[in-house]
Amino acid sequence: MSLVHIIDLSHGYSGRVLFDRVGLQVETGDKIGLVGPNGSGKTTLLRLLAGETVPQSGAVRFAEGVQVGYLPQDIQETLEGALLPSLLASVPGRTRLQEEPRRMETELAQDPPHAKQERLAARLAELHTEMGDLEGRYPAHEAEKILAGLGFGEKDFDRPVSSLSGGWKMRAALASLLYRKPDLMLLDEPTNHLDIPSVRWLEQHLAGFTGAIVLVCHDRDFLNRQINRVLSFEPEGLRLYKGDYSTYLKVREEEKKTLENRARNQEQKVKEAQRFIERFRSKASKARQAQSKIKLVQKMEMVKTHRRRKTVRFRFPEVPRSGRGVLEIDGVTKRYGDKVLYEGLNLNILRGERVAVIGANGSGKTTLLRMVEGEIEPDAGRIRLGHGVTKSYYAQHHSEMLDPQRTVLEEVYRVVPHESVSVVRGVCGAFLFPGDDVDKPVGVLSGGEKARVCLARILVKPGNFLVMDEPTNHLDLISSETLIEALAEYEGTLLFVSHNLTFVNSLATKIWDIRGGDVVEYPGTLDEYEAHLARKGLDIVEESAGSERSADQDRSRQSRKELRKERAEQRRRARELLRPLEKSLQRTESRIHDLEARQKELERDLADPDLFRDERRSVPMLKEYDRVKKDLDDLLADWEKTQERLEKAREKVDEG
Repeated sequence: MSLVHIIDLSHGYSGRVLFDRVGLQVETGDKIGLVGPNGSGKTTLLRLLAGETVPQSGAVRFAEGVQVGYLPQDIQETLEGALLPSLLASVPGRTRLQEEPRRMETELAQDPPHAKQERLAARLAELHTEMGDLEGRYPAHEAEKILAGLGFGEKDFDRPVSSLSGGWKMRAALASLLYRKPDLMLLDEPTNHLDIPSVRWLEQHLAGFTGAIVLVCHDRDFLNRQINRVLSFEPEGLRLYKGDYSTYLKVREEEKKTLENRARNQEQKVKEAQRFIERFRSKASKARQAQSKIKLVQKMEMVKTHRRRKTVRFRFPEVPRSGRGVLEIDGVTKRYGDKVLYEGLNLNILRGERVAVIGANGSGKTTLLRMVEGEIEPDAGRIRLGHGVTKSYYAQHHSEMLDPQRTVLEEVYRVVPHESVSVVRGVCGAFLFPGDDVDKPVGVLSGGEKARVCLARILVKPGNFLVMDEPTNHLDLISSETLIEALAEYEGTLLFVSHNLTFVNSLATKIWDIRGGDVVEYPGTLDEYEAHLARKGLDIVEESAGSERSADQDRSRQSRKELRKERAEQRRRARELLRPLEKSLQRTESRIHDLEARQKELERDLADPDLFRDERRSVPMLKEYDRVKKDLDDLLADWEKTQERLEKAREKVDEG
C-alpha cells in the first residue's frame, strides 16, 4: 500500500534548485535512507513530507488516514507538562477520550430526562470501549519502557519537560514519536543526542517497527541495519536504489564505471566520424556519406558521466613520535555537589592506542576529556602526559568559541601564523572552503561548517595525541566517513568520545566503559566488547535504563564499590613502586632523542665530500659519529631491558 505520493515536485531556495519534477512513492514497510552532502536538501524533503513546508510546484499526497511523525534535528516545540503524562497524552484521541466521559458523567449526575440518560449512557459505553481499545494499543508500560530505553529514570517521569536540557528534550520528542507509532516516521539524525547504550536500544526498537521510515543518519552501521532502500541526492538529481547504504555505494560505483565506458566508446565514435567528415567532405563520391555522418554526430545524445561531488578530503601529516607512555591518570576523583563521577580512578594510555570512552549520558565522559585537556581540574589525584607528548583537543563547544567576526582563513591561520597563506588556503579547501569561501565570516556559517573549521584548525597543526569529543556531530555521512579514513592513518594516539557506532568500531583498539562511577577497560573494538558482555550475560543497553534499583542491588553495588576502592588503593601503592622505573625510562628516552638528533646532524655533515679534505675536521667527526652510534646502541638496549621489566611489573600490578 502506498502511504504517500510525491508528484512532479520542484522546490528550491534563493535561485538554487533542490528538486526538479521529482516523483516518488513511499510504501508500507519501506525503510528509506536519505543520503547526500550537507545542504543538498535532505531536511527540506523531510519538512515537505511532514507538511511543514509547501512545495513551490507539484504535490505531496497521502493515503487516507495516514499518520506521519517527524523528528527534526532541532526541536522548536516540546511536550508540555510532566514527562510521562505528556507522553501518554501525545497519542491522538487519548485526551478527548479522557475528558468526554467526565463531562458526560457530570451531565448524568444532574438527572436529565430518561431519553437523554439512555443516549448519554450508550455514548459513555462507546467511549469506554474506545478507551479500552486505545489502552490496549498504547499501554502506559510501553511508554515507560521507551523512556527507560532512551536513558530516563523513574525519577524523571514526573519531571516537567520544560526543565530538561536541549538534548534530553530531543530524547523526550523521540520517545513520543516511538510511542505513537505513526504509519510514516521521518527521522532527521535521531542518534545525535544519544549515548551508545541508547543508540543500541533504538536499533533494537526500530527493528520491530512495522511502519515506513525515512531516515537521515551519519552513522553507516546504524543506517545499514535500518534501511532497505536508499534515496540519494546526486549531482544529476534524486535517485532511488534498492538495498542498504553499502549496497548503494557498490551500485553507484558500478554505474560510474559503466557510464565512463559508454562515454569513452561514444567519444571514439565521434572522433572516427569527425575524421571521416574531414577526409571525405570535399570528395563528391563521399559527400552524401559525410553529410550523414555530420547529422549523426549532431543528433547523438552525449552520455553524461557522474560529476564528481565535492567532499572533505584530507589526511593528517606526520607527527613526532612520543614516548611509550602517553597518559597516566593516577588516583583521580571528581565530584559535582553530591554526585561523585570518579573516585580513585587509575588509567593509562600507551603510544598508538585508540581509546573510545563510552557510557550513558551524564556518566562523565566529557568531564574526563576536559580533565585530560586541563580545562577543569580533578578534585584529587593527577593527570600527566608522557615524554614528548603534544596534545590537540577537539570539543563540540569549541565551535562556539570561534570568533564570529573573523573569517574562515583568519581562524585557521592564527593557529599557524608562521605558515604561508597558500598552505592554510589548501587546508581550508580540503574542508570545503575553496576560493572566496575562506573569506566568509564565521558568524554566518552553519553548525556543520563551524565543525569543519575546528577540524581544519587541528589538521593544520596536529599533535601526536588527539583528544576528540563527538567529532562527527554536525558532519554529513560522507564527511564522517572521510574523517574515519584520515584518523585510521593518523600515526599518533587517540582518545575520543563518540556515539557513532561506525566511528567507534572503525577506530577503537580499547574501550573505556563508564559504569556506576567506575571505568571498565576492555582491549578491543566495541563489537568485541559487546560480545564479551553477552558471554557474561550482560548487555550494554542495560546501562541506558535509569530505573531505580532494589535495596539488594544497592547493597551489592555498594559492596562492589568498596571492593573497587580497595583494589584501586592497592594499584596506587603498587604504581608508586613503578615510578622509579618509569622515570628511568623517561630519562633514557630523552637521551635517545638527543643522540638521534646529533646522529642526523653528523650524517648530514659527513655526506659532504669536501669535509674529508680537512682531516682536522673529518677525523674527530668520524670518531664522534662512532661514539654516538655506540652510545645509542647501548641506550636502546638499556631501554628495551627497562621496558621489559616495567611491563612485567605492570602485569603484576594489573593482576593484583
